[in-house]
Amino acid sequence: MPNFIMSYLGSTVTPGEAGNQFWALIYVLIIFAGVSLAVVAMNWFERKALAHFQIRLGPMRVGPHGLLQPIADAIKLMLKEDIIPAEADQFVFWIAPLIGLLAAFTVYIVIPFGPSQAVSDMNIGVLFMLGVSSLGVLGIVVAGWASNSHYPLIGALRSSAQMVSYEVAMGLAVVSAVLMTSMKTGTGTLSMIGIVESQQQQGIWFIFKFFPLGFIAFVCFVIAMIAETNRAPFDMAEAESELTAGYHTEYSGLRWSLFMLAEYAAMIAVSSIAVTLWLGGWLRPFPNLLQAPTWDFIFSLFPGLTFGALTAIAVIGVVRMPVHSYFKVQRIGLAVFAALLGFIALVLLVIAIAGRSSDSTVAARLREGIDYVYWFLLKVAFFMYLFIWLRATWPRYRFDQLMRVGWKVLLPITLVVLILTAIVGVIVS
Repeated sequence: MPNFIMSYLGSTVTPGEAGNQFWALIYVLIIFAGVSLAVVAMNWFERKALAHFQIRLGPMRVGPHGLLQPIADAIKLMLKEDIIPAEADQFVFWIAPLIGLLAAFTVYIVIPFGPSQAVSDMNIGVLFMLGVSSLGVLGIVVAGWASNSHYPLIGALRSSAQMVSYEVAMGLAVVSAVLMTSMKTGTGTLSMIGIVESQQQQGIWFIFKFFPLGFIAFVCFVIAMIAETNRAPFDMAEAESELTAGYHTEYSGLRWSLFMLAEYAAMIAVSSIAVTLWLGGWLRPFPNLLQAPTWDFIFSLFPGLTFGALTAIAVIGVVRMPVHSYFKVQRIGLAVFAALLGFIALVLLVIAIAGRSSDSTVAARLREGIDYVYWFLLKVAFFMYLFIWLRATWPRYRFDQLMRVGWKVLLPITLVVLILTAIVGVIVS
């Protein structure tokens, strides 16, 4: 094998730190494919979850339980006619969706899925994350202006005012978390990996640090991140009852789908940031308290058991499906899906057992890497469900209420929390 491939194997740092461009590219491709697949899954899950919230079935026709509905939607969007308004600025109209998409995906460069499972560990990772994520508003503003239509322009202006307002509170909440990293060493860090390692060294997730200060900062960040991604109840940028579809009213087909991809990618990105800053990132529950090899093995079984539970749910769906010729293809499809889930569960369990019983360093490192990614993604999944839950249950704010929450509620609270965190930190240290 070429040296540029083999030289990184066994490394304990990120490809960016190791200066290995090949593996950095591999990580980028894996993240892009994984996030795109997660968006597809999230699209299906959101439609099904909202349907159950509203006591209905949701997608059921395309594939078993509508599992192929996102694929059908993607094909439909790619085949739809691409329309550009006659009076629109065609170049700006074309590039606007790409700006938001690039901003959403670029954030993933500094998001750590494990101690070395990141594209790069920048020493200014937090600043990079805040700076790049704020660029997403440019795509929305440019899209509304380039359409040369009143409704998209109003939606774009609403969105820019909203995102700029809540970025202030978000930044102050993030600074509170950064201050907490200096408790043991006396010097803080802006590295995303360093923030997680600081939580491990201090033996506490920052959501519980200086309680209730860490918890309040976390709640403020969560509210701000929901507003940043234009999700309910802060979805004023695309309030269909007032602005039809908001800033992307004039978009159709593939270009419209890029806005949706950017929105869901941004949701996953901000959820990943919240997990990294306050919920221990890739750390499993009680990593310092329960750190015996037996506990490590027990927690390493969770990925396989999770897929095993999903397999059982799919099998129950196959058994409960009516025995009728109309459902024959549906049953076969769901059975194949259950078999795929079962195979993944079996592989994960074998890796967990081999990583404990074998002397192979490769097996142990593979098990460790899977554990890191599993716990990280499980925490992110909680936030993704939170987005759906709020959309189904919380009524939309009026625009004046939305701005009042950002400037008169969140901003003062985060300022007070930041000052108190600094004072308590000095006293404790």
